[in-house]
Amino acid sequence: MRITRITVHQVDLPLAEGSYSWSGGKSIRAYDSTVVRIETDSGLVGHGEIAPLGPAYLPAYAAGARAGLAELAPHLIGQDPTQLGVINRLMEQHLKGHPYVRSALDIACWDLLGAATRLPISTLLGGCHGESIALYRAISQDAPERMAERVAHFRAQGYRQFQLKVGGGPDLDVARIRAVARQLEPGEIVVADANGSWLAHQATRVASAVEDLDVYIEQPCLTYEECRSLRRHLRQPMILDESIDSAAALLRAHADGAMDIVNIKLSRVGGLTAARQMRDMCVAMGIAVTIEDSGGGDIVTAAIAHLAHSTPEAFRFSVSDCNSYVTVALADGAPKRVDGRMRAPVGPGLGISPRSAVLGDPVLTIG
Repeated sequence: MRITRITVHQVDLPLAEGSYSWSGGKSIRAYDSTVVRIETDSGLVGHGEIAPLGPAYLPAYAAGARAGLAELAPHLIGQDPTQLGVINRLMEQHLKGHPYVRSALDIACWDLLGAATRLPISTLLGGCHGESIALYRAISQDAPERMAERVAHFRAQGYRQFQLKVGGGPDLDVARIRAVARQLEPGEIVVADANGSWLAHQATRVASAVEDLDVYIEQPCLTYEECRSLRRHLRQPMILDESIDSAAALLRAHADGAMDIVNIKLSRVGGLTAARQMRDMCVAMGIAVTIEDSGGGDIVTAAIAHLAHSTPEAFRFSVSDCNSYVTVALADGAPKRVDGRMRAPVGPGLGISPRSAVLGDPVLTIG
């Protein structure tokens, strides 16, 4: 099997809640999604997706993904997409850095490997653990009482784990955490995610002020070194997200005892191949993981579901269903939330059928 053509499509995915806000006054109203379609001489087709959380969250932005694909895609024409190690080395050779650009191509190649073997990606990743996957819901930054109301709203949809977007002033953040904690039900989990926006003294203040609560602290400070230093003084479990962008960063954090849980975002590390490697390392080292991405629709969600469902349940801290945040369906057969849980599709590859009418005409064609 050889790659004969790669097309790139741009789709806006408006958010169901109208907007999404996090630390530093950052906010978006829609994901700018880039969908990759890889065609082969066998007639099989694979799809991937990348949708950064705006241009000011990670060192990634939607127009940059499309520019990077224009640079990288020509080097994949004529290659066998099922040779995932070869494909990833080739992409690293021709585009230094920018793992988010590679992510959609890597996912599309996994989709093709599944189609060629007639197996779902979850089977190729080791098989499904359990019947379904518990999901978490991110709560957009807002006034304390409003965030507590949103938790109640999403509880009615079956969610039992909530990630609060904090990272404002310490006093306001303490009020946010306490407002939510007051109305939590038994068995529910709350995570206070600062997205790296607290200074060290602010993070210490907040953590100390909520020390009596059962709460996880996620990425409190911008740098890894600050988070590592803070971890040594916290009572609460520490989650690292933005600081862990590679297998090397993961190994360093484990050796330093810098975290209890790791968030693995597919696009941040370069797609399913790198994410699978990091997931397996976490399982071997006894570290629980969150499987997610910075944003996206049905294609990204299917990839997340396959990696999450193939992760042993004891190591699955939380999982994101990106497509439940948006109003546009990119594909048929994509995972859907049912009472706060989802399952990986059972068809070959990603197990979904992208809607060509929604993808529209390509903005870029290679081959």
